Amino acid sequence: MLTKTLSTVTWLSVFTLAFVSHPVWLQKLPKRKAPAQAKVATCCEEVNELKAQVANLSGLLSELSQKQEKDWVSVVMQVMELESTSKRLESRLTDAESKYSEMNNQLDIMQLQAAQTLTQTSADAIYDCSSLYQKNYHISGVYKLPPDEFLGSPELEVFCDMETSGGGWTIIQRRRSGLVPFYQDWKQYKQGFGSIRGDFWLGNEHIHRLTRQPTRLRVELEDWEGEVRYAEYSRFAVANEMNSYRLSLGNYSGDVGNNALLYHNNTAFSTKDKDNDNCLDKCAQLRKGGYWYNCCTDSNLNGVYYRQGNHKEHLDGITWYGWHGASYSLKRVEMKIRPEGFRP
Repeated sequence: MLTKTLSTVTWLSVFTLAFVSHPVWLQKLPKRKAPAQAKVATCCEEVNELKAQVANLSGLLSELSQKQEKDWVSVVMQVMELESTSKRLESRLTDAESKYSEMNNQLDIMQLQAAQTLTQTSADAIYDCSSLYQKNYHISGVYKLPPDEFLGSPELEVFCDMETSGGGWTIIQRRRSGLVPFYQDWKQYKQGFGSIRGDFWLGNEHIHRLTRQPTRLRVELEDWEGEVRYAEYSRFAVANEMNSYRLSLGNYSGDVGNNALLYHNNTAFSTKDKDNDNCLDKCAQLRKGGYWYNCCTDSNLNGVYYRQGNHKEHLDGITWYGWHGASYSLKRVEMKIRPEGFRP
């Protein structure tokens, strides 16, 4: 037993000396560096690939930019060419409209000459209220003018004044009740609107047809104090639609005190949707009517109807500047026409 114990102690001593003499055996083993180095290499490869992709994208962007610049130049050239073509077409259209207008005027003259000839040869011809008067229709009221196939005029309902200044007047406009708004568009003023027994506009087409022969215009005005004045004009005419129903007036006579329509002579007709005035402002919209606006008015017979008590505060009312000024809206207005050669 003693022998075994000594032997064990001997071996322990040997191992202890060995560890003391060689301490390196107690140090930890070094870590491997190979995996980290592999990751770095992989990362570098990805960076290089990204750089290559960026370079490719930059090249594509450059190509696209150059192509876009070329396309833009091409578009600009096409736009310029289209503008040039448009100007040429506008010039041709203007020439065509001018020729058409001239032909239309010549046709009007021919029709007027034919109508005058027909009037002289046909005792039964009826063209307006003056024709009815000559047929012994001497009572003022509503009449129907028969259609005229030769002149291309349809049946037309009119109100005839057979009493004023010898009678024979065809009324083309009346304002007295304020029940019909006169702030209408081009189509309405062309065809006519309102009630023939009340407030109405006969229609620019009908007025044009009725004034193709030498015509006299009479304008009757009444204020809110009951005073009545009038103005008359020789050689009154309204052109066709191609010429925007342009107004023509001759000499003035009357007792209204001022030739307020003179300012509107030789002006085209304007409405809220068709501005033909001689002003930067849109007079039809400012004065709330359809009329022969210049820049803008000395009279506004188709303006807003303002009732008594509210008739001195607005510039868009029914006005005749030479009588009550620009802000006095009149109570009643009538415009009526008859041939210059009419004799009661």
